[in-house]
Amino acid sequence: MVQIPNTPTSADVARLAGVSRATVSYVLNNTDAVRISEPTRRRVHEAARELGYVPHAAARSLRAGRSRMVLMPAPALPVGPLYGAFLDEFQGALGRLDYTVVQYGSVGLQGDEAARAWAELRPVAVLVPGTGIGPRGVAVLKRSGARAVVTLGPERVEGAHALLMDHEAVGRCAAAHLYERGRRRIGVVVPEEPGLGVCSRPRLAGARRALRGTGASVVGVPLAYTERAAAELAADLPELDGVFAYNDEYAMLLMRALQDAGRRIPEDLAVIGADDLMLGRLLRPRLSSVRIELPSGRELAALVDRAVRDAGGEPEVHRVLGASVVRREST
Repeated sequence: MVQIPNTPTSADVARLAGVSRATVSYVLNNTDAVRISEPTRRRVHEAARELGYVPHAAARSLRAGRSRMVLMPAPALPVGPLYGAFLDEFQGALGRLDYTVVQYGSVGLQGDEAARAWAELRPVAVLVPGTGIGPRGVAVLKRSGARAVVTLGPERVEGAHALLMDHEAVGRCAAAHLYERGRRRIGVVVPEEPGLGVCSRPRLAGARRALRGTGASVVGVPLAYTERAAAELAADLPELDGVFAYNDEYAMLLMRALQDAGRRIPEDLAVIGADDLMLGRLLRPRLSSVRIELPSGRELAALVDRAVRDAGGEPEVHRVLGASVVRREST
């Protein structure tokens, strides 16, 4: 019969390090209220590593009077490399601030129903991507103990801190660039994949707003993210001389199909994407793109920490998502 070893406790760490359990708690919880010498801190950490001791997050939350968990509901839209890098930086910064980051898969849940599911975990803060919550959902989370709710999307939600993502600016940049390059019949790719409308609709609106009154035309061009759909579109494309392809991935998909159909880029059709991905620079011709500047993950982590420490403060609102064109050979 296999003998299962007992789980090491803080008392075991204290005995091995030759200190009290209180000292172990102060050291492993990074408490600043009590002065602990550096040699003692080293002994405690060495004893914890030797025993394989890991603090119990739930017990630590009970002692502290609140959770240290920051909940991140999984985005409803596909996450690209740019947003993925932002999330990695955010999670790392929160970890250094001694928060535990948990990503929650809430497929099928929306609005208040999703907020109630998140509240069951009793997070100290929630970062909500997109448009997945309303004022009642914010209230549900706060009643369950969440000290900070931060939304990352196009609109502000009452009671929550907000990082406002101006996707219209992306469309304005792309359309203005195509117009400056002499293009007057411009298509804007509108992805058919579920969840992307929250970004694609404002980008199309921004393109139309940028060229209003210029005499240029802007039309939405639906496209599914498949080679077959791109080939069919390339074979039956409306009379266009420029395309803003939503992002670099759709731009690369469409460019390949256009080239296979014998269309010259940019001579016959100029193409611009968004996100400024490395792969776009490896194409021939190299892809022009709208470079998007997301908020710093470190700055967002600092916002969450401020909100947790001052739960009664006024919600902060920040406009983020800077946009600028990087011109290459495709336009």
